[in-house]
Amino acid sequence: MRDAGERIVLTTDALRRRGDIFIEHEEAGCPPVLVYDYERVMDGADLAFPANYELLRILPPAGVTIDDAKRPFMIIDPRAGHGPGIGGFKSDSQVGVALKAGHPVYFVSFRRMPEPGQFISHVTRAEAAFVREVMRRHPAAPKPIVTGNCQGGWATLLLAATNPDITGPIVINGAPVAPWSGKVGENPMRYNAGVFGGTWIPMMMADMGGGLFDGAHLVQNFELLNPARTMFRKYVDLYRDVDHGVDRFLEFETWWGGFFLLNEPEIRWIVEQLFVGNRLVKNEARLEPGRPVDLKAIRSPIIVFASHGDNITPPQQALNWITETYADVDEVRIRGQRIVYMVHDQVGHLGIFVSGSVAKREHSEMTSTLATIEALAPGLYEMVIEDIQGEGQLKRFTVSFAERTFDDIRSLDDDFPDERPFAAVARASEVQAQLYDALVRPAVKAMVTPTFAEASRALHPHRTSRAIMCSKNPLMSQVPAMAEKVRADRHPAGGNNPFTQIETLWVEGMTQAIDLWRDQRDMMVELAFYTMWATPWGRAFGHSHELRRTLKQQDELRALPEVQAALAGIDEGGFVEAVIRMLVLMAENRKGVRRDRLERSSRVLDEDEPFASLGTERRAAIISRQTLIASYEPERAIETLPLLLKTTEERNLAIRIAFYVPGDVDEMAEGTLALLHRFCDILGVPRRDATVSEDPLRTAAITAPAPRTRSSAKSGSPAPEAAE
Repeated sequence: MRDAGERIVLTTDALRRRGDIFIEHEEAGCPPVLVYDYERVMDGADLAFPANYELLRILPPAGVTIDDAKRPFMIIDPRAGHGPGIGGFKSDSQVGVALKAGHPVYFVSFRRMPEPGQFISHVTRAEAAFVREVMRRHPAAPKPIVTGNCQGGWATLLLAATNPDITGPIVINGAPVAPWSGKVGENPMRYNAGVFGGTWIPMMMADMGGGLFDGAHLVQNFELLNPARTMFRKYVDLYRDVDHGVDRFLEFETWWGGFFLLNEPEIRWIVEQLFVGNRLVKNEARLEPGRPVDLKAIRSPIIVFASHGDNITPPQQALNWITETYADVDEVRIRGQRIVYMVHDQVGHLGIFVSGSVAKREHSEMTSTLATIEALAPGLYEMVIEDIQGEGQLKRFTVSFAERTFDDIRSLDDDFPDERPFAAVARASEVQAQLYDALVRPAVKAMVTPTFAEASRALHPHRTSRAIMCSKNPLMSQVPAMAEKVRADRHPAGGNNPFTQIETLWVEGMTQAIDLWRDQRDMMVELAFYTMWATPWGRAFGHSHELRRTLKQQDELRALPEVQAALAGIDEGGFVEAVIRMLVLMAENRKGVRRDRLERSSRVLDEDEPFASLGTERRAAIISRQTLIASYEPERAIETLPLLLKTTEERNLAIRIAFYVPGDVDEMAEGTLALLHRFCDILGVPRRDATVSEDPLRTAAITAPAPRTRSSAKSGSPAPEAAE
């Protein structure tokens, strides 16, 4: 009983400290909760289209050296109710991983209040300006890597689709891009608009806020997804481990309790274009009049990180946009795109950004892999991380990239029919929004004063529950002294105390009871959704909004100009084209590639001549062209290699490179070795079975790209060279 009373006092004091932090954080304007020092580089409020976004440069901590010639990272945090900082409020975080690798790191932050008249398009323009500024500051480095978390993920896709020339690889973490997707019985959040109301609800909330939508409403929605965790266990676990868990609790609550605002046009765009309308996936989204957003326009490699344990963005919502945007993997290759995805088994939504173990494993491996990802042949890959040896900090992983098809992504879902009722919801939402806009909105706006709007935010339960416990409350005046007295003479009960064991049993029972209520609630919401919208009337009502993006058939893909141009030039090129073609053919043969092999391939293509002087864009164009040739005409691709490699010296060097990239001959797959031997035969080079352990180009005589030539000869003999 004494231990329980002491823990009550200490828990109350922790909640008092949380209240104080909340008040101080609000009064300071809710600055980013980064653990790193930073300096402001750009302010979006100064741009032609003002936005409340800022570009921060993260200052490296002591002992960390930054190489300005390395590819910079730009991290975009989510503006979905909370404030910025989740990507870097621990040392083991996305920011920390990039800093430890020596990369310059920039952080896209935002202020609590949006700029007057701010639209989503203003945010995208500001982020594009930030990328250009980062490029200007690092002229010797490759284009920046842009990482987007949750809402920042689909914002990154908007940025890359509307500015395809400025970004390097993009990383999308837990981003809900295809919000209609999900599994029946598992993903209840997608039903909210169909059961509780569509676009008009956030429109009315924004009107009651004087034109500002309160992010606390979004936080409340998140908490209701798992009430046992967010409304019960969070506080009970603090009470049970109050001697050790207070700092961790306050650290997280500083971020979780910072509530940010959006303008009405911003939240309306998010709901209409994305969550209810699903227009981004259907290629119907518009950032502004005359400015459509086509995800096919993205030219940068894309890494998508999702998790089966994410109840906000399940893997289907994070990945299904790929199958809705492209016809199949062949179209991904035709467009020269590289898409790599990774699906975690169990980490939750916030764990994707917050978990130290995820940062030390998944994000560390992604960061080191991004340096080589552009050496991958265009296509769809799954990034597989396997533990191989060691424990804790000494644990080492092996990473491989397995080629995947669209069927692999579709296998994560339970098919398309369960999404059809959402089309009826989208149409109903449009009708409701128009009726509200014409009939109700004028009256609501007339009744709302600035004082009423501010009071509605201040009295939100998520703010009052924190503010009421702060030190300004006279009832809390004695709590600090009581807590100090308890800490000075603490008497914790042992783990074998029967009342402690009863307490544990009670906590688990309450957790299961709340989970049972949540599951019954979700079941009723799902049943109500399909009862209302899956009827024949619902199908007929939503038919006009059910149509998806028109995708090309397989025969149409081969007829695309990009494919025809590549195949027409199958006998064009020289040493560079031949080596890249051989590497692509080997990757196609293996149906996957380990990262160590990718690193060797990247070393050849990025650091060695004649490849290094090509530049990133030209090299990517050659890889894309040779991938199309290898995909559509693999036999002719091999047979025409002698037309690209004119001399015995070139052929011997090309074969040595082809043997160097896969590594140890004893570890090669049988098919890979057979393909290498076929290269030898077609080029008239003796077969070899010895491992090439040293980079052949480090001592090779060829130091400049060979001229591209076109031969009209039908045999393997070289034709007269033609000037490029």
